[in-house]
Order: sequence, then C-alpha cells, then structure tokens
Amino acid sequence: MQIRATKTAILDWTGDILALGIFEEATELTGDLAHLNEKLAGTISDLIAEEEFKGKTGSTATTRIGNKNSVRKLILVGLGKAEDFKLNSYRTAAAAIARAAKKDKTLGMSLPVTKEEPAAIAQAITEGILLALHQDNRFKSDPEEKEPKLETIDLLGLDDRAQAIAKGEQIASGVILARELVNAPANELTPVTMAETAQEIASEYGLAIEILEKEDCEKFEQGMGAYLGVAQASDLPPKFIHLTYKPEGTPKRKVAIVGKSLTFDSGGLNLKVGGSGIETMKMDMGGGAATLGAAKAIAQLKPEVEVHFVCAATENMISGKAMHPGDILKASNGKTIEVNNTDAEGRLTLADALVFAEKLEVDAIVDLATLTGACIVALGNDMAGLWGTEDNLTTQLKTAAELAGEKFWQMPMEEKYFEGLKSKIADMKNTGPRAGGSITAALFLKQFIKDTPWIHLDVAGPVWSDKPNGINNAGATGFPVRTLVNWVLGD
Repeated sequence: MQIRATKTAILDWTGDILALGIFEEATELTGDLAHLNEKLAGTISDLIAEEEFKGKTGSTATTRIGNKNSVRKLILVGLGKAEDFKLNSYRTAAAAIARAAKKDKTLGMSLPVTKEEPAAIAQAITEGILLALHQDNRFKSDPEEKEPKLETIDLLGLDDRAQAIAKGEQIASGVILARELVNAPANELTPVTMAETAQEIASEYGLAIEILEKEDCEKFEQGMGAYLGVAQASDLPPKFIHLTYKPEGTPKRKVAIVGKSLTFDSGGLNLKVGGSGIETMKMDMGGGAATLGAAKAIAQLKPEVEVHFVCAATENMISGKAMHPGDILKASNGKTIEVNNTDAEGRLTLADALVFAEKLEVDAIVDLATLTGACIVALGNDMAGLWGTEDNLTTQLKTAAELAGEKFWQMPMEEKYFEGLKSKIADMKNTGPRAGGSITAALFLKQFIKDTPWIHLDVAGPVWSDKPNGINNAGATGFPVRTLVNWVLGD
C-alpha cells in the first residue's frame, strides 16, 4: 500500500472512494465542498440530510455515486468541534476513513489543514491509517481473505510530505511489532523467541546486542537474585536482553528504556485462579514489547541519541523449583526482598534490570510495565500511570505523550507509603497494603535507582483493548511506542 501527499484538489481527484472531513455544526457546504456537491448533482447535501449527519467525532456516512462520475463512492467523516480538533484527531479521523474504505483500491482523503504543521499532519494521518488497517491474522487458517485491499491513498492538499509519511510508517512499524509480540500466545512468544526477535532487530538495523544467560546474570554485580528468583520455576531459560542504538558521531545524550518482559505470568505459587485473568497473561510482557517496538522505530529514524533497550525476559511458572511465599531474594545492588506474594513478580525482574540500566551511566531511565491492577482501578483502561523523580524528565514524557495521542496521568511518589513495604527480616517486602498498590509498586522500584533521573510507567490498562477504539483494533494496542519514540527524538 502506498500513501502519498498531493496538491490535487477534491474537485480534480479521481479514484474509487473520496473521503471528506466535516466539522460538527459546519455541515452547510461552502467553498470547494459546495462546488463538488454541485458537480455531483447534490450528492453530498443529500447524504448529509438522509443520514442526519451532524459531523460528530468518528461518525461516518457512505454513499455510492453513479458510474459516470470520476469517483465511485463518497465517505463523510465527522471531525467533532473545530476548537477541539488536535493533532491526534487526524489519527482517529484517518483510522475511521481507512476502515470504511478498506475494501476499495484507491482512496482520496481530504482533511482540513488546521494550525498544526502540515508535516506533523501527514505523519499523524499515516500512523492512523496503518494502525487502523493492521490485522494480526497470523494464527488464522485463511488470513488472505481478511486483508484490506487498499493499494493507494492520496492525502489531498498536503503537497509533497514524503519524509513525514516515511516517519509515520517507521513509527507504525514499531507499534505493529509491539502489537504482534503481545498478541502472540505464550507457546509462540517465549523468553527464547523474544531474544530471537531482538537479535533480528539488531541484525536488520545495525544495533549492538548482548543476551545475558542465567550464568551471566548470576555473575552481574552481586547476582540478579530477584530476576532469577522469578525465572527459576520455568523449564525455559531466562534471557536478559540488552539492545543498543548508537548514532554516528557523539550522542547528544544517553538514555535507557526498560520493559517488563514476563512472557507468561501464572502468578507462581500464589496462583492466579479462574476469573483472575490468567488466560490474558501472555500480555504481561507488554512493556518489553513496546521497548522492542521502540527499538525498531528508533533504529530506522536514527536520532542523535544513544539508546539502551533492556528486557529481562522470563516466565513466572509453577514447579518444584518455584520461589515460595516467604523466600528472601537478593537483588544485584545487594538489597534483600521478602517475597510475600509470588504474583508480584514483575517488580522483581525490573529491580535487577534497573540496576543494570543505571550501571550504563545513562542520563535518564524510563521503565514501563503492565505492573498493577491497582493502576487500572485508579485510571481505567485508557490511561497509564506516570511516576517520576525529576520534573524536567516528567515534562518531557508528558509532551511526548501529547504528540503521540497517548494518555498518562502523573501519580504521587508518596514516600510515606513505603512504610507498608518494610519487612521485619529483609530490607523490604515485594508488596504492601492493598490501598495505593500502584504507588507502593513504584516506590519498590525506586529502591533500585540511585541517582539517575527516572520515570516509571504503569501501562497495565492501555496495552490491550477488548474492542476497536480509535486507531486501535481489538487486542494489543502497541502502547506506548509512539510516546517513547517522541521522547527519544525530542519532538
């Protein structure tokens, strides 16, 4: 499928289906829309009247046009109120159009150029199209019949924006990789195959890679006892993945992205039972998936920033080797942890991963994890929690998220709550009281950062959608690859 920007006006475009964006309360046709309506013998005004089309966000109306015309079909897409129309609105509008037109071959898309930069608009539209049309049919017996048929999409009135479109395509490729990693079942996506995916990214895009095996993890600093404690019950070996992107010349800064990478979480001996969502726990590596997705996109975009991508991949399983509730683990920075719940395993793997990342002497660390159900209770399924130790870094992440159209809410780092994590026999427990569970999880992770500015993102809700929503289809969303990429680029 080819996406291209063109100066061609809506009056002159020819093809299968023409899509027109219309603001709410602005359905009275003026300018080129009025001229096109006249050219099409009142088809647009008739469609608005017949469908009672009001221009509400995401609404669409479609009609066929006689074969004698240069356009066979027409789509109207509602843009909502003009004052509420932002950069992310282009993504959602483009997604609605792409879904409505996916059975046609050629599509002309006309959305109003507002105060946003035309390049940013072209990029956002490209992301919306590609992510809405992405279908993960790898595990269906006949995937061909479900693929969209679109071959060419013209972005009308945007002139030549090839570079912006290419950027949107590169970012979307990273989001799609993250989606497909999360969608893959645990018998397909294991610590071993996740490491193989990282190796493929490194080989294709020229990144450096090291995979620490169990023996390597045992030798790192004082031993990765927290990570390996989680891994010890699985028959599959843990794979500690470290990918590095280095720009040509001296980097402007060095950063690390650390993703929780539990390819399956049974809960361990604190077993997840029926109704607890155990059947969805293939997605407990959503943070690691986004980390690798960001690596794929960043490697193509080539920013002047050195980026380290860290994924401590393993399963949390049950066997005679499993860690017990009550066990004491020793992390690689020497701190000891009383395991009072084996189902709070993600923070144990992240503890050693954060120590590893800080040893790289980076300027900032961002970790992301499907860490707590408490965060979903607090913020719902569409919004992630954000905790930070440094205001400037927090502002950077919020700005990056706004451009990406991904929602975060800053949560408090309430130090007093760490009292609930204190242990009588170790430095800390791995869980605290039920109240403020996402905050105590963040405070636990903070114990494994010394001095580096750090952000923790709890993405448990937004990495998965049960039904199509905006640019997302049902299933994995690829959240928050776009935010991570924007942060690294400094856009």
